[in-house]
Amino acid sequence: MGAAVKTEAVVLRSLRYGEADRILHLYTATRGRVGAIAKGVRRSRSRFGGRLEPFFRLHIELHEGRSDLMTVTGAQTIDAYPALRADAAALDGASRSCDAVARLFETEEPHVEVYNLLCRRLALLDETARAAQHDIRAGEVAFRLKLMHAAGLAPQLAACASCGEREHLVGFSGAAGGVVCAACEAGSLPFGSAACEMMARALGAPLRDAPDADAAVLGQVERAIAATLEHHAHVRLTAASPL
Repeated sequence: MGAAVKTEAVVLRSLRYGEADRILHLYTATRGRVGAIAKGVRRSRSRFGGRLEPFFRLHIELHEGRSDLMTVTGAQTIDAYPALRADAAALDGASRSCDAVARLFETEEPHVEVYNLLCRRLALLDETARAAQHDIRAGEVAFRLKLMHAAGLAPQLAACASCGEREHLVGFSGAAGGVVCAACEAGSLPFGSAACEMMARALGAPLRDAPDADAAVLGQVERAIAATLEHHAHVRLTAASPL
């Protein structure tokens, strides 16, 4: 006999399956990332309504049987983030944030801090949409830095990640996991002091207070994140914002 699971979850992705069902990718507060099937959800009289769409935050009830997919047996909305859904830029930001979580935290190992961070990111995107603000790249870069930290991949920023030198830090090495000095910079990415400062401030500040920076600095930080994740987690994320 299967077990009943009750938890909070964010719908990362929702895929049509068969004539009336959906396959859901969920990130949960207590079970990490899980897959579930919502049977009959696409019928007009489904008791779930539209609440199993991407980016909904839910109290969800699941039945865990022998299949790799759990079965959705109940769902109540915590937050639908309605303003986010009506704004193209915020919607795109939500998609990129959920995709980052799905790729970097793909197991059922619980990370409640990641779940809370994702919920906070969606709430801030909803606020951004209400205020008609569309420059969301800095927030996405800061979000990815915090995900990287939660994954145990916090970058070394105070000294050269290769030799420990504290001066003449001119590059960033994904393989070394941080900034590198002039003597160790071979094969590293260009990484100026402004990018290093932005990265340090973003890691230390709440997500709401993510520091802004110009496009060149954000590009350096984004490339540093990408190099670290590709080398150490074998994960390649989509760009933090549309090109």
